[in-house]
Amino acid sequence: MTEPSDAPAETIRILVDADACPVKDEVFRVAARHGVPVTVVAAGFIRVPQDPSIERIAAGPGLDAADDVIAERARPGDVVITADIPLADRCVKAGATVVSPTGKILTEAEIGMARAVRDLMTDLRSAGHETSGPKPFAPRDRSAFLQSLETVVRRSLRTRAGV
Repeated sequence: MTEPSDAPAETIRILVDADACPVKDEVFRVAARHGVPVTVVAAGFIRVPQDPSIERIAAGPGLDAADDVIAERARPGDVVITADIPLADRCVKAGATVVSPTGKILTEAEIGMARAVRDLMTDLRSAGHETSGPKPFAPRDRSAFLQSLETVVRRSLRTRAGV
């Protein structure tokens, strides 16, 4: 694991839970447009554009290694991209804003319900019930994600600037 980024406190960052993230290219485009650094965290090596504002971290094969790196680095004003509800919960508690790859913005108000649904589905599967799983990622999800990420990044930049 690497040390936390040397980015100044007034700079927001986008942290990406990258192992199964279908919107990495969109993150890179929005980040470049706003001059926001990105940290891409995965269990192992993952290809990212050659750009000094993009940091790549291979967290290792541990069960929650990538999640732990992201949660340790998340701070108020940062934006975290993940579909992982327990990780989202940890990041929201750290003051970060979480956006799922489908564009859902997970706040403290929504995280409790999302976690309860996740736990219920886990219990049902453990009891032998068949569940359908998540819907396939669709073009409208990509569009919703882009809109949400743009909104969240602009809001975070305004907040950090004191506007």
